[in-house]
Amino acid sequence: MSNSSLINRLRRIPVMVWWGCGLLLAVVYSCVLYSYFVEPISFRWRAIYGDPNYPKGYEIHGIDISHHQGEIDWTKLGNAMIDRTYVRFVMIKATEGADHIDDCFERNFEMAKATGFIRGAYHFWSTLSTAREQAYFFLNNVELKPGDLPPVLDVEAKPESMSDEDFQMEILAWLHIVEDRYHAKPIIYTYYKFKEAYLSDERFDDYPYWIAHYYVPKVEYTGKWKFWQHTDVGRLPGIKGYVDLDIYNGSHYDLERLTLSEENFEKAEIFPADSTYSERNDSDTQSSIDDFD
Repeated sequence: MSNSSLINRLRRIPVMVWWGCGLLLAVVYSCVLYSYFVEPISFRWRAIYGDPNYPKGYEIHGIDISHHQGEIDWTKLGNAMIDRTYVRFVMIKATEGADHIDDCFERNFEMAKATGFIRGAYHFWSTLSTAREQAYFFLNNVELKPGDLPPVLDVEAKPESMSDEDFQMEILAWLHIVEDRYHAKPIIYTYYKFKEAYLSDERFDDYPYWIAHYYVPKVEYTGKWKFWQHTDVGRLPGIKGYVDLDIYNGSHYDLERLTLSEENFEKAEIFPADSTYSERNDSDTQSSIDDFD
C-alpha cells in the first residue's frame, strides 16, 4: 500500500472516531500517571495541604522532636493543642550509634520537664556499631528520672550482611542491657512493616511498641502497641516547620503508670561517679545476654 493510499484511508475516518481515540489515550495516560507518580505520595500532599486529619478515638496526644525542629519556644508549645486536646508527652532524640548526642537533646530534655510534659528519650539505632557499644553510650549520656517514660530504641534498618536471627540478637542485647539498668522494659519504635519483617519474634512481645504508620485512619499492625506516630507533617505553636505527631493507646492514667517510678531507681546499684556504666556492669550483663542463646 502506497503512502498516498494510506493517507486517503485515514482521511476517511470520521472525526468523532479520532476524538474518541484521543480521549481514550488521555484517560490511559492519566491513569498511569496517577498510579505510578501521584497516588504513592498523595497522602502526604493531603497531610500537608488538606485539613488536619487526626486519629479518632484517642485522647492522649504527643510529639517527638530532635535537632530537626531547631530552637523551640517552650512557652508556646506548653499551651499547644492537638485536636482540641493539650499535648501530654514529648519523645526526645538523645543519642545515635555509639558516638553521637543530638545537638538539642540537653535543652529539649530539660525544658520538656520544666514545661510539664511527660518526657521520654530515644536512641537511634545505627548499623555501624554493636548493640553493646550503643547501649552503654546511651546509658552514659542519658539520665532518666522518676516520671520519665522508659528508654526508647528507634530501630529502622538492618545490615544487609546480617541474618535476621543475628539482627534480633543484637536488638535483644541492647534491650536487655538497658532494661538491666532501669528494671523496666524499653519501648521499641519502628515502622509497622519493619516490625512485621524483622521483629515479629515472640521474644519481643513483652516490649511496648511505638509504631510509625503515616497518613492512615488506623494502624494496620494487628498486634499490641502503646504509641502511634501517625504523621510527620504536624504543625504546632512554638515549633518552626513540621513535627511528628503521636498518640498514646490508653488513658492518661495508663500513660503515667508506664513511666519510671522511684522503685525502678531503688533497684539500681549505686556506683562511683567516675566510672562508666559499661565498666560497672559489663560482666553481669554478658552472662545475662548469653541466656538468649
